[in-house]
Amino acid sequence: MDLQPITYSESATADRPWLASTHGLDTPLTITLDTALFTQGAHYTPPSLHQPRNVMQAGIPLGRVTVTGLYGPWDKSAADGRATFTGVLLADVPFTPGGTRAGAGLFWHGVIAAAHIPGGLDVSAITASTAQIHFV
Repeated sequence: MDLQPITYSESATADRPWLASTHGLDTPLTITLDTALFTQGAHYTPPSLHQPRNVMQAGIPLGRVTVTGLYGPWDKSAADGRATFTGVLLADVPFTPGGTRAGAGLFWHGVIAAAHIPGGLDVSAITASTAQIHFV
């Protein structure tokens, strides 16, 4: 008998066309997302045959809900605290369908190409911010 072990590895490259510089990648904040605030199709893709989880796309502008401390999509007209721009979602986040929370990384300091943010980002609409982001 001739045994030959086989090693298999898989890797994925982050797709972040909005990232204009590596500056700030070493200082992300660990945050918790309130997944109920996000919309399927606009913020995340549903499960598929080969991906059993919802997947939130990196680059989504975020705001912090004052009462809960959880994060949701930035909304300049939100009355729950999300009107203050806090940064963008650093990496794709898979989460279980029906789950209410998901751990994530917040990119709050660095350089962003606003034109490449998923769904677009009108920088002039940001009137309050806790992030230290330079937009190009």
